[in-house]
Amino acid sequence: MSIHHHIARSLLAVGALGLAALTGCSDNNDNHDGVMTSTLPTTSRPTSATSTAPDITPQATRQLCDMIGTEIDNWRDQGTTIAKVSFNGTVQDWAARNDSLNDDVIRDKTIIDRITVQTCPDVRQRALDVLHTDNLADALIGFGG
Repeated sequence: MSIHHHIARSLLAVGALGLAALTGCSDNNDNHDGVMTSTLPTTSRPTSATSTAPDITPQATRQLCDMIGTEIDNWRDQGTTIAKVSFNGTVQDWAARNDSLNDDVIRDKTIIDRITVQTCPDVRQRALDVLHTDNLADALIGFGG
């Protein structure tokens, strides 16, 4: 098995664990029509409408683009469903490497779209095509709104 398969399996496991941890179940009866809801803790880190996000360096934005760009061919081979799980793993890995930006992505997953529109629109478009989505935020499963 190649290193890419091992990495993909690891990312799938990370994505699945992240999804399970973030979506959690509740014993109270606040789900409607069988739809599970969850409440995620929020942290307050100020955001600015004019910036990409707080504390995201130019190096971090470039790193996100590089990480997405190197995975696009793998995602194409995996098919849309598995590719979205792998994409989630890539975003979680990137966020963890950059001062735990997971809180920012959980609070506003459109950060990923804003970064990629500004930094690497070509990579973003290729990722959108492979993930069969209109924006990257919609491909993020288990992250907040």
